[in-house]
Amino acid sequence: MDNVIQLQKKLVDYKTSLFNEGILDDQFTQLQQLQDESNPDFVVEVVSLFFKDSERLFDELAKTFIGAQRVQRVCILFRNYCEVRNIEECLKCLQQLKREYYFVKNKLETLFKLEKQIMEAGGTIPVQ
Repeated sequence: MDNVIQLQKKLVDYKTSLFNEGILDDQFTQLQQLQDESNPDFVVEVVSLFFKDSERLFDELAKTFIGAQRVQRVCILFRNYCEVRNIEECLKCLQQLKREYYFVKNKLETLFKLEKQIMEAGGTIPVQ
C-alpha cells in the first residue's frame, strides 16, 4: 500500500508541474471530470485520439486542443503571421508548433503511465 501512496504523490506532483509549466489547463481538468468508474480510461482514450488525429492532420495544421496552452499559443502566433503574410515567421512557428506538440504529447504520456501504475497497484487516481 505504501507503493500506491508513493505513486499517488508522484502523480499529484507531476500534474502540478504540468499545470505550472502551462502544459495543462482547466480544459484538461474538465476532461478529467467526465471520467467515471464506468469508463476509467476516458481521458487516456480522448488524449490518444487527439494525438492520433493531430499527427494525421498536423500537415494540414489542424487546430485541435485539449487544454494544451503552449500548442495553442503557437497556433495563434502562426495564424497572426499568416494574416500579415510574414512567411519567415510562419515557418518559424511551424517548427515551434511541432516541438511544442511533441513536448506536450510526451508529458501527457508520462502522466497517463503514472495513472495506470496507480490503478494496477490497486489505488485510485487522486483528484486535485
